[in-house]
Amino acid sequence: MQKKVLLVEDYEDSRLMMRHMIEQEGHSVIEAAGAYEAIQKAEQYHPDLILMDIGLPLLDGLSTATIIKGIKDLTQVPIVVVTAYRDVNDQARDAGCSGVIYKPIDFPALKNILDFHLTGH
Repeated sequence: MQKKVLLVEDYEDSRLMMRHMIEQEGHSVIEAAGAYEAIQKAEQYHPDLILMDIGLPLLDGLSTATIIKGIKDLTQVPIVVVTAYRDVNDQARDAGCSGVIYKPIDFPALKNILDFHLTGH
């Protein structure tokens, strides 16, 4: 069964690359370029997984994750932080995120995240 991934990334080229990788694995992608759009789309679409860039304009990804985790119907949706920063594991966990994937994104790392959170493998 096709799962829904909310991809939150402000750089269009990064979104397109990750979208392609996610769709190759048979999942559908909902895109958001910023925090407020991510919150709205999470509420609207109830994704099975959220991939959240940290460096978003206006409101950072960790704050956005905290807000999403506070929404009643979304508390159980796993959020994985996407970042180039190597020292965010504690902050990600404190924001309710279930993992971190580092930029530049490579296909095997993303596939492992998708498999773990969406198929249980």
